[in-house]
Amino acid sequence: MKKIRCAIYTRKSSEDGLEQEFNSLDAQYEACAAYIASQKVEGWVLLPDRYDDGGLSGGSMERPGLQRLLADIDRGTVDQILVYKIDRLTRSLADFAKMVERLDAAGTSFVSVTQSFNTATSMGRLTLNMLLSFAQFEREVTAERIRDKIAASKRKGLWMGATVPLGYAADGRSLKIAEPDAEVIRRIYDLYLKHRNTRVVKEAVDAFGLKTPVRTLISGRVKGGAQFSYGHIHYILTNPVYAGRIRHHAKVYPGQHPPLIDPQVWDSIQEQLRSDAAKDRTFTRRNRKGARASASPLAGKIFDQTGDILTPSHSKTAKGRKLRYYVSHRLVRGTAPRDPSGWRLPAPELEDKVADLIRRHLNQPEVRAGILVDAAADETATIGTRLSRLAVGDAAANKDMRRLCLNLIERIDIMPGEICVALSGEHLAFVIDVDHARIDEDVLTFRSPFQQRKRVWKPDSSSAMRRRKSMPRSCATLPVLIDTSIWFGRAKPLPKSPRPKVFRNAGFSN
Repeated sequence: MKKIRCAIYTRKSSEDGLEQEFNSLDAQYEACAAYIASQKVEGWVLLPDRYDDGGLSGGSMERPGLQRLLADIDRGTVDQILVYKIDRLTRSLADFAKMVERLDAAGTSFVSVTQSFNTATSMGRLTLNMLLSFAQFEREVTAERIRDKIAASKRKGLWMGATVPLGYAADGRSLKIAEPDAEVIRRIYDLYLKHRNTRVVKEAVDAFGLKTPVRTLISGRVKGGAQFSYGHIHYILTNPVYAGRIRHHAKVYPGQHPPLIDPQVWDSIQEQLRSDAAKDRTFTRRNRKGARASASPLAGKIFDQTGDILTPSHSKTAKGRKLRYYVSHRLVRGTAPRDPSGWRLPAPELEDKVADLIRRHLNQPEVRAGILVDAAADETATIGTRLSRLAVGDAAANKDMRRLCLNLIERIDIMPGEICVALSGEHLAFVIDVDHARIDEDVLTFRSPFQQRKRVWKPDSSSAMRRRKSMPRSCATLPVLIDTSIWFGRAKPLPKSPRPKVFRNAGFSN
């Protein structure tokens, strides 16, 4: 008789009671083990490994015990799964459909010991889908009730959890001022009131040696002790908690905790920040002559290995087509026109590659799982859904996705062989609709191999040099690097192509 290797999966949504010697997981396991024993004559054999998930929701597949079970199924070591109830396996109809395909491919079936149905028949599958539909409905109704309760509590000014802002400590459903961290917040606000510029505030904070607080996460990992970033300082200056208020999405309510900053002072700072932001938007839309400025989303954000900023530049072909570049500032200014360490990069290709690099980074499972500090399973699943629009297709082919990815950038450092991208925690928190303070800064910065291949044209006569001097300044800076290709990762050979007509006319040759 063929042996049927059986694995038992157990799950409990909350952590209540898990510390008991005999808890809900043990009860589920015993019921399933007894059922397997009753089927011994059919060749059923209980595997020794246990697959338990305590304190995890069934609305997400990101559960260690379930992932370990699915891995064993893929390896062919499990023939049948037993659960106490079908909602222990999953409460999501979509996840269940994916799981059934995976089980069918491996030749594995499953049994619910308290619900009698056979998944081998169409009626059994219909019954199972109906049960899962009700399980998903129950989960969604419960989530709605929790959201409504949180909204009602925040309207009353209660603190409903999450990461406690710097300068405060949790005090039941309220907050209390915690020194000496509160003094750090007061100093940051005083510096802004003095300088009215976040960049100067950042420099002053670094000069004072102020650091982010050191915290030990539930996972045991230590976070903090680093310099304040621009995004963190801006978040502190715009957080209404410091004015004694509680924010819920776009609404702000009076809180029951004491303010660290006078509410009137806080309101005046918000007006100043909004005024500065409006000026920045106006400047980026129009240049000094009133004409529309060229769209260069990486302007002011990309730096080379010397710390020099790469500024937007452009030239035009003989047919009038505009070619955009990012050029090291020292080359544009003419202070070092022959500096071999300077960069001239084609803007559209660089922007497309960086956008796609960000999309692939945020689509990694380990990044999605670790993007929030101490995230619950439901939060991880929700974040994955909100980031899913970045995971479809090619960022270069979708202009909206490309723009969204590039808006997340805070800084890019480019050097021979490598590119380092730092994302803005504030912008990312806005995209996934979470508190900025909960973003894990470790996932905001990543590196990738970067290679650039160049085709260089040199002037072939003195007359060509004279014609070059008559060209526009932005075009005259380009002969050092006329044809450029960029790759992230493995470099490819540069395809042969004729030199651009604009340079043929200017007297340049290969």
